[in-house]
Amino acid sequence: MSAVAYELLSTTAVISTVFQFLSGAMICRKYIQKKSTGDSSGVPFICGFLSCSFWLRYGVLTEEQSIVLVNVIGSTLFLIYTLIYYVFTINKRAFVKQFAFVLAVLIAVIIYTNRLEDQRNQMIHITGIFCCIVTVCFFAAPLASLLHVIRAKNSESLPLPLIATSFLVSLQWLIYGILISDSFIQIPNFLGCLLSMMQLSLFVLYPPRSYSGQGYKLVEQAVPF
Repeated sequence: MSAVAYELLSTTAVISTVFQFLSGAMICRKYIQKKSTGDSSGVPFICGFLSCSFWLRYGVLTEEQSIVLVNVIGSTLFLIYTLIYYVFTINKRAFVKQFAFVLAVLIAVIIYTNRLEDQRNQMIHITGIFCCIVTVCFFAAPLASLLHVIRAKNSESLPLPLIATSFLVSLQWLIYGILISDSFIQIPNFLGCLLSMMQLSLFVLYPPRSYSGQGYKLVEQAVPF
């Protein structure tokens, strides 16, 4: 691939991922309008912050500017979403505990890997493993909704635009990971592509009765990377 094509891929991957991160703004807008988070969970925002922070660390260690840029934006956005959720949730104590736990994990990994400063490859390897674990957990989260769709034989509850975007973003980062020969980027995004394809196939197997279901009223899934 030529340098121009490579730059185009990295640029479009960053842009499409940032737009995906911005899906959280729609949710926060509803919180602000209603002055309440209702019964929705703030865990996706907290975990989104954790994921982007890990990938930001990984990008700094590997000196991949595209990874750094997209995750600086991502971690900032998810931190803002987390603060908005905190302001409007009634379960502030439980939410603070969840955020504190995630922050402790992040700090612990950074402190541990900093001790390996003389073994840079090991630092990168361990950080990459944590990035993969967190991202794979995110991609595994929608599996419960897949089971619901299969039982109901109706894909109305799935947000088609978000799933299609997730597939596109994962595909772009998968190709990027292949180009730079980085398995830590390849593996989670390959799984992301696979899961998105599974979800998209359900629209063919179990067509929605309408396109006004819960999946379109409120996007509850925040995508990490």
